[in-house]
Amino acid sequence: MPDLPWFVYAMLLAPLGLILVAATYKTLQVRAAREWPSTPGKVVVSTSQLRDVRVLDSARENGHKIEQRNFANIVYEYSVSGQKLRNNRVSIGEDLGNFQVAETIAKYPVGTIVTVYYNSRHPREAVLERDLPQGLWGCLGIATVIAVVGVFGASIGLTRILELVSARIANPQMSVPAVALAGFGLVAALFALVLRRQSALAASWPVVPGVVKLSGVDEYRAAPGDSSRRGSIMHERKVSFSYRFKDVAYTGVHGSFSSNSRTTSRWMLRLFGMDFQDGASVKVWVNPVNPSEATLDPRAPFGWLLWLIAAGPWAVAGLMARAA
Repeated sequence: MPDLPWFVYAMLLAPLGLILVAATYKTLQVRAAREWPSTPGKVVVSTSQLRDVRVLDSARENGHKIEQRNFANIVYEYSVSGQKLRNNRVSIGEDLGNFQVAETIAKYPVGTIVTVYYNSRHPREAVLERDLPQGLWGCLGIATVIAVVGVFGASIGLTRILELVSARIANPQMSVPAVALAGFGLVAALFALVLRRQSALAASWPVVPGVVKLSGVDEYRAAPGDSSRRGSIMHERKVSFSYRFKDVAYTGVHGSFSSNSRTTSRWMLRLFGMDFQDGASVKVWVNPVNPSEATLDPRAPFGWLLWLIAAGPWAVAGLMARAA
């Protein structure tokens, strides 16, 4: 076992721990909801809706950003003790948006008679579905095993790789930076492969007409660096566009696969294009499996840049391996 500080393993396993805590909390909510009484209800609104979602973003000074996502807005009416109430929460599970929007709308069209489960202490708190997805804990158990084996296996494997590299290069003291650079290049190459694959798939998606709602630049301050000084002013391209797919309205926010590119200079964003006029008519490539995912440009014109980024560390690592 590699002799690493305990907090290193804690940091690597922390995301999995947060997921398990969230799943446990939701399971307790489900158990509480099983005791809720039920009453008949009726769906009065069934449509898609754009909502602002607060998303963690460690690259920003305030630690978060606001992201627009598509949701199924299912509003239903029900009565408790003679009081008519409304709610739009479908499941006791968290709806993060951009997922099964059309399926939920099709499941609960306007006029559908539904069973509403409500909290007897707080009748305005209600759901239509009070069960978590089947197999959730089984999947989390498998993910836990994979994560633990992956973290400790990677640590052990890294130790073995360093031993092998140290025995084969001219200067064993250069083994750590050489392996680190090679690993960085490998990660960049994997990103390039994923981007190429994603672009190839998107090119085959069905095309529908759309309209640009907003085309501009988001300006924010980056998180402070190690020097504790305030971060730089960053710029990020923002393009939102509306479209319809199979009679359901959506809003897209990623004009291309480079939409999330961030830079300290506005003019650098011109390299990534996506300069549209508000209200302009556009073609939208829509993922038929998840129509909330769409793009105005399925190409990945800067994929070659990732290959260059990968080649640089590999070349330096090669020079380190040959240096005496």
